[in-house]
Amino acid sequence: MHVPHRSTTARRTVLATALLGLAAAALPGTAGAAPEAAAPEDPAGAYAIGLDDPAKKEIAMKLVSSAENSSLDWQAQYQYIEDIGDGRGYTAGIIGFCSGTGDMLDLVELYTDRRPGNVLAGYLPALREVDGSDSHEGLDPGYPGDWRAAAQDPEFRKAQNDERDRVYFNPAVGRGKSDGIGVLGQFIYYDAIVMHGDGGDSTSFSSIRERALGQAGPPAQGGDEVAYLHAFLDARVWAMKQEEAHEDTSRVDTAQRVFLDAGNLGLDTPLDWKVYGDSYHLD
Repeated sequence: MHVPHRSTTARRTVLATALLGLAAAALPGTAGAAPEAAAPEDPAGAYAIGLDDPAKKEIAMKLVSSAENSSLDWQAQYQYIEDIGDGRGYTAGIIGFCSGTGDMLDLVELYTDRRPGNVLAGYLPALREVDGSDSHEGLDPGYPGDWRAAAQDPEFRKAQNDERDRVYFNPAVGRGKSDGIGVLGQFIYYDAIVMHGDGGDSTSFSSIRERALGQAGPPAQGGDEVAYLHAFLDARVWAMKQEEAHEDTSRVDTAQRVFLDAGNLGLDTPLDWKVYGDSYHLD
């Protein structure tokens, strides 16, 4: 099984602030939500739905899982936990929550608010102490087993879903819609935020987007969608190659770029792709 590639450091710092506004934009009807930018005129109906359509979201979850966990069974990953040696402590769950980057702490706090006295609640002091490091102090030896036990609780699985959406999925879809890009583009954004997070460093999602904007404009700015998405993927590849853990760019080269070259802006099935040499198919 391929070692999962996970988000870069400091992803919690700005995701909890700058991206939260984008998450609101992706949730029509939410109190205080900013109105979404209108999608470009589309007589063929390619923008009638977004990545937040349930069927498209399921495809997105499977695509990310193929890269992160070498499996299309993303729901089997609620119980996943290991230290992959990337300096971020334990990596776990459906989106790679990390004990060293704060999003695991946020998740366990949410779970404990909803389910006081749960099996992970006693680890909150240790999670606060190890935040920002690769330390397991206060977590070993029981934490991995207790994480897997918690994953049997539907409330914990729901908490993982909710944090995934709040911090990663909704911001990506909201930003994609405001840029006027379709389902494939919104997925390209989502996969980038999952891996790189969003912050002030040169490899964060926002920095990747800014680099792309220097080469092409998105449809919301009058640009060509295909040209813009190629520019974004070029910038993404550059960012991945800045970090040894991400230097295999096949999740772009033999997956996302394949869909884009085929003109599949709606991310419609059937889909065939490869990640890290493994082949996948969705009907």
